[in-house]
Amino acid sequence: MIDRDAAAREIIIAKLVESRAEIKRLLDPPRDPAGDGGALHNGHAGFPRSRTMRALMSSRGLGALGALAGGLLLARPALAMRLLRMVPASAVAKMLMAKAVNALKAKSQNGAD
Repeated sequence: MIDRDAAAREIIIAKLVESRAEIKRLLDPPRDPAGDGGALHNGHAGFPRSRTMRALMSSRGLGALGALAGGLLLARPALAMRLLRMVPASAVAKMLMAKAVNALKAKSQNGAD
């Protein structure tokens, strides 16, 4: 009986290790091959510096945040609206404008090549 429980525990632990590795692989931003750490990111030198913020600012991270916000809006609209009022609109607008300008620059550079 104890051997069976230990075997089941080992299987569960192996699955947890595998799922943690997969989550880390999905959420971690790609490493900079130069390794300088202060490379340009979104037009700003070294911003954001933390790995968590870089993961959230990536396209996958923004998609996950959008899905979370949509789910929260559907499940608890009053709470979502209260939280939305706390978000500084000017900062969000600046971020969206920077992303749009960067996308246009990238599009024009790709067209010029």
